[in-house]
Amino acid sequence: MQTRLRRAAVVAAAAAMLPLALTACSDSGSKEKSSDSASSASKGSDKASPSDDMNTMSEPFGPGCSSVPKDGAGSFDGMAKDPVATAASNNPALSTLVTAVKKAGLVDTLNNAKDITVFAPTNDAFAKIPKADLNKVLADKAQLTKILTNHVVGQKLAPQDLEKGSFDTLAKTTLTTAGSGEKYKVNDSANVVCGNVKTANANVYIIDSVLMPKS
Repeated sequence: MQTRLRRAAVVAAAAAMLPLALTACSDSGSKEKSSDSASSASKGSDKASPSDDMNTMSEPFGPGCSSVPKDGAGSFDGMAKDPVATAASNNPALSTLVTAVKKAGLVDTLNNAKDITVFAPTNDAFAKIPKADLNKVLADKAQLTKILTNHVVGQKLAPQDLEKGSFDTLAKTTLTTAGSGEKYKVNDSANVVCGNVKTANANVYIIDSVLMPKS
């Protein structure tokens, strides 16, 4: 009888300790998972930092950028939301270019294009052309179209691509670029005054001269 009582007591004690053991194992597993999750999150955070650096490096640059509005549709943030012809129309420094694009009927062509680069002459760039000659070009749709498409490359170009580049244009001509840092020239004649401006479908480099196609 006493032996049976002892056995019963041992069984009861073992049964009482079993839930405690299971709880301890469960807590240990949770802590290990929590530690692993924290470690993974930390590693993920470390991996994100290079892209942050890339974003910093992709800002617009150049002395002409100071003329871009600080806010609104014509600002850098505003232009990034619109396709390139629309974005240019909101930038006061590009009003002559926009007039020319409209006269050539290229608004939809540029807005619907994917992944292009536009070298966009400023109003001052167009002002270098004698007024009579400019008016003549604006009245000649075929010639105007060739001149404007001579400023468009069918791929997105980053600043480093311009260091020593040669690119086909939509006018079936070739543009050459050279430079480094924040100073670049196009066709050895036009300076980039505000580079790496983003629009919804294009990278824009604002330049200080009109690029006339070679005959």
